[in-house]
Amino acid sequence: MYVCLCKGITDTQIRSAAESGASIREIRDQLGVMTECGKCACLTKDIVRTSRKESADAIGYWAVA
Repeated sequence: MYVCLCKGITDTQIRSAAESGASIREIRDQLGVMTECGKCACLTKDIVRTSRKESADAIGYWAVA
Protein backbone atom coordinates (compact mmCIF):
# COMPACT_ATOMS: atom_id res chain seq x y z
CA MET A 1 0.00 0.00 0.00
CA TYR A 2 1.27 3.47 -0.80
CA VAL A 3 1.84 5.54 2.33
CA CYS A 4 3.47 8.59 0.74
CA LEU A 5 1.92 9.51 -2.57
CA CYS A 6 4.27 12.47 -3.05
CA LYS A 7 7.35 10.22 -3.11
CA GLY A 8 5.74 6.86 -4.00
CA ILE A 9 6.82 5.16 -0.74
CA THR A 10 5.08 1.96 0.35
CA ASP A 11 4.41 0.44 3.75
CA THR A 12 6.73 -2.43 2.81
CA GLN A 13 9.64 -0.04 2.32
CA ILE A 14 8.97 1.69 5.63
CA ARG A 15 8.54 -1.62 7.48
CA SER A 16 11.77 -2.98 6.01
CA ALA A 17 13.73 0.08 7.10
CA ALA A 18 12.22 -0.03 10.60
CA GLU A 19 12.99 -3.74 10.99
CA SER A 20 16.58 -2.97 9.97
CA GLY A 21 16.80 -0.64 12.95
CA ALA A 22 16.40 2.73 11.23
CA SER A 23 14.94 5.56 13.30
CA ILE A 24 12.03 7.63 12.01
CA ARG A 25 14.50 10.41 11.15
CA GLU A 26 16.71 7.94 9.25
CA ILE A 27 13.69 6.57 7.39
CA ARG A 28 12.73 10.11 6.43
CA ASP A 29 16.25 10.85 5.21
CA GLN A 30 16.69 7.54 3.36
CA LEU A 31 13.27 7.19 1.74
CA GLY A 32 12.09 10.79 1.54
CA VAL A 33 8.84 10.01 3.35
CA MET A 34 7.35 12.96 5.34
CA THR A 35 9.36 15.52 3.36
CA GLU A 36 6.68 17.01 1.11
CA CYS A 37 3.11 17.60 2.31
CA GLY A 38 3.41 15.62 5.58
CA LYS A 39 0.10 13.77 5.31
CA CYS A 40 1.93 10.45 5.60
CA ALA A 41 3.65 11.26 8.91
CA CYS A 42 1.10 9.64 11.26
CA LEU A 43 0.81 6.44 9.25
CA THR A 44 4.59 6.22 8.85
CA LYS A 45 5.09 6.51 12.62
CA ASP A 46 2.38 3.89 13.24
CA ILE A 47 4.04 1.46 10.81
CA VAL A 48 7.42 1.96 12.50
CA ARG A 49 5.97 1.40 15.99
CA THR A 50 4.04 -1.69 14.89
CA SER A 51 7.05 -3.13 13.06
CA ARG A 52 9.27 -2.70 16.09
CA LYS A 53 6.68 -4.20 18.43
CA GLU A 54 6.19 -7.22 16.15
CA SER A 55 9.95 -7.70 15.88
CA ALA A 56 10.37 -7.53 19.66
CA ASP A 57 7.49 -9.95 20.22
CA ALA A 58 8.93 -12.38 17.70
CA ILE A 59 12.22 -12.62 19.59
CA GLY A 60 10.68 -12.56 23.04
CA TYR A 61 11.32 -9.00 24.23
CA TRP A 62 8.73 -7.02 26.11
CA ALA A 63 8.10 -3.34 25.64
CA VAL A 64 8.69 -1.19 28.70
CA ALA A 65 6.11 1.51 29.19
